[in-house]
Amino acid sequence: MILIGLTGGIGSGKTTVAKIFKKLGVPVYNSDKEAKKLMNSSKELRNSIKELFGKEAYKKKKLNRSFIAEKVFNNRELLQKLNSIVHPAVREHFKDWTTKQESSYVIQEAAIIFEQNNQDFYDKVILVTAPKAVRIERVLQRDPNQDKAQIERRMANQLSDREKIELSDYVIENIDLKTTEQRVLALHNIFCA
Repeated sequence: MILIGLTGGIGSGKTTVAKIFKKLGVPVYNSDKEAKKLMNSSKELRNSIKELFGKEAYKKKKLNRSFIAEKVFNNRELLQKLNSIVHPAVREHFKDWTTKQESSYVIQEAAIIFEQNNQDFYDKVILVTAPKAVRIERVLQRDPNQDKAQIERRMANQLSDREKIELSDYVIENIDLKTTEQRVLALHNIFCA
């Protein structure tokens, strides 16, 4: 089974690309969603997160996402500590998930593959890109509670597209949906060959 990493900065449209792959019948593992589930369900993770952030990290037995986000997006070191707790658990969960899939390839959608230096874990990595202004507009549309400054702070915690392109096997510039769908289909045919 081929392991494909799917990554891209906030607002690039990696989830849109993942949905296109899903429509083609490809199993897709969404790391962000699974990490959120694990941070609520894993006692070990909950304890480590409480140890790092204090009891405020959880409200009514659920991860206090706004509290955590406020802490980590202004503190790169704290973000790295959180990632070092969560990412190994997600990696193990993904490995277990892959054993249950029956497909020639699977995709793991993950925002910070290169930032965590995890690209060698995958057989191939697809990078989804879009111009910065488009990315900001997309994030504002899906989450009106965020402002431009918050989005730009999150972008600053990720490598630039220029840096990621150098490390990627394939790049999908996600501006026009029809073109993106054609590019996904072309890659699907390569991975199934």
